[in-house]
Amino acid sequence: MHAAARCFGALHDALRSRFTNTQGYFSHFGFSSLLLDYLIVRFSKGFDSMGKCYPTVSDEYQKAVEKARRKLRGFIADKKCAPLMLRLAWHSAGTYDVKTKTGGPFGTMKNKVELGHAANNGLDIAVRLLEPIKEQFPIISYGDFYQLAGVVAVEVTGGPDVPFHPGREDKEEPPVEGRLPDATKGNDHLRQVFVETMGLEDIDIVTLSGGHTLGAAHKERSGFEGPWTPNPLIFDNSYFTELLAGEKEGLLKLPTDKALLDDPVFRPLVEKYAADEDAFFADYAVSHMKLSELGFAEA
Repeated sequence: MHAAARCFGALHDALRSRFTNTQGYFSHFGFSSLLLDYLIVRFSKGFDSMGKCYPTVSDEYQKAVEKARRKLRGFIADKKCAPLMLRLAWHSAGTYDVKTKTGGPFGTMKNKVELGHAANNGLDIAVRLLEPIKEQFPIISYGDFYQLAGVVAVEVTGGPDVPFHPGREDKEEPPVEGRLPDATKGNDHLRQVFVETMGLEDIDIVTLSGGHTLGAAHKERSGFEGPWTPNPLIFDNSYFTELLAGEKEGLLKLPTDKALLDDPVFRPLVEKYAADEDAFFADYAVSHMKLSELGFAEA
């Protein structure tokens, strides 16, 4: 059965049970079973349009995911490679095109063609580091595994717990090159990439930018050099505090970072997250999950 049909069926049964419990009330006012079904369908359609329909994975698959998560925690902490793993997860998912339904977090980053895209310079290291662990869990798709590594990277560096739902099916064909953000450009470009192409929202642009609290840019990969924050292996809100503090020797501010301060929608969010780390963590977890699920489990 199609995933959306399974979701609708389960929701229909749940709603019918809820309404049937008050059958006497509805009968009193002359509600027929047919009319009740109609109301359930109308309500269900609204619910489906707002939610996701996650595929059911086997117990064996779920156990493998949890075991892989534990191994990734130790490995990423030991190798101090959380920034690289987060970048891998982001770049794997950020190729999604909401109009053509192509790209996205479906394991194509293991493909040499996609690794050869200019924006992915250095990610071959991440793929190579992860492969010995991935080989221990052949049941897990690459799409799930790379996104799980990104979730764990945030977790082990002190960031929020990002919800993770397994079930991505791997695809073979890599996306076309050029869908990822260009760090040399401004707000119009950010909205074109994140909102128009990926289907995300303005708030996601700001929260995901805050993920640059981890890691550093490397000149041979991006043309830029240096970390965004004084502690690039700690996930906190310092990306925003440093952005508001202005230029500092040794710390990086990309054109796309500075552009956040010039936008009437983006800047208040920057100020909010600089003042309230809990608010940043809560919103970041949602945005990261949305990014990691682009094109996945659509109702």
